[in-house]
Amino acid sequence: MTSPLVELLIRELRISEREVLHLIATAPERYKVYTIPKRNGGRREIAHPAKELKVAQRAVVNSYLNNLPIHDAAMAYKIGRSIKDNAAYHAGSGSILKYDFVEFFPSITEFAWIAYCDRHAVMDRADAIRSGRILFRRPKGGRILRLSIGAPSSPILSNILMHDFDEEVTQLVAEHKIKYTRYADDLTFSAERTGYLTAVDKILRGVIARSKAPKLKINDSKTVLATPKVHRQVTGLILTLDGKVSIGKNKKREIRVKLDYFRKGLLGEREVAPLAGYMSYIWDVERDFYIKMQRHYGEEVLARLQKQGQHKISP
Repeated sequence: MTSPLVELLIRELRISEREVLHLIATAPERYKVYTIPKRNGGRREIAHPAKELKVAQRAVVNSYLNNLPIHDAAMAYKIGRSIKDNAAYHAGSGSILKYDFVEFFPSITEFAWIAYCDRHAVMDRADAIRSGRILFRRPKGGRILRLSIGAPSSPILSNILMHDFDEEVTQLVAEHKIKYTRYADDLTFSAERTGYLTAVDKILRGVIARSKAPKLKINDSKTVLATPKVHRQVTGLILTLDGKVSIGKNKKREIRVKLDYFRKGLLGEREVAPLAGYMSYIWDVERDFYIKMQRHYGEEVLARLQKQGQHKISP
């Protein structure tokens, strides 16, 4: 008897059962791998699944993953949520404490998914193993299947498998009047008083130690404590002293210079599209500043920027 997962893939990919089983058997190796530079140095490995495998991954997302719970503390990869929402949640607090995970996606393995399926009866063990081969990649020279950066299913799957972690951390820090959010591998904690945050490290490391899967590791070099007296930044945005979210004074100065260059026809051709895209981002993040630039440089200039940059910003 054909399993529900195999039947799904037969329908979605329009291939035979034999071809589906072959796809499942070879899926962990069906990736195009390359690297891109990291913002702070080094290289990040990207693994894009082959076309047929990508279709299979999306089928699993639509039929299974979209129905599974994601914790409210998870801010990334969710419709209707953005980095602004992540920062705004902490804007009214005093000090913030930030942590970062080492190799977040690759640290989430096929075993975490199979264990999750067993606990929550998502599918039977055989289909859990089959779907694991579809959703996870085998790195070159490795044996364990790991979540890849580049697969369409990886973002939502990471949030699903972090649900219990997010729930436990949220409950434990709330006892100390601390707020918590997670944007992919970036963890942010905030509180009215800096002293409250002293409880975070023990709580966080305790939850990590108790978690059997995924097995997470803190990047200690990226742990940051910021008080209202200094630069408080969350997922690239600045928390102002009046409880708002901003792109920051330095970025505003840079944008003004580039808009002035664009108006005078002096902005390099390769800089037009990024500037148009960033103005679209500002419209979502700090609309007052966008309107101020619109008034200063004129609607015609920003409309021309949008057109040339092939970006559309809704009024």
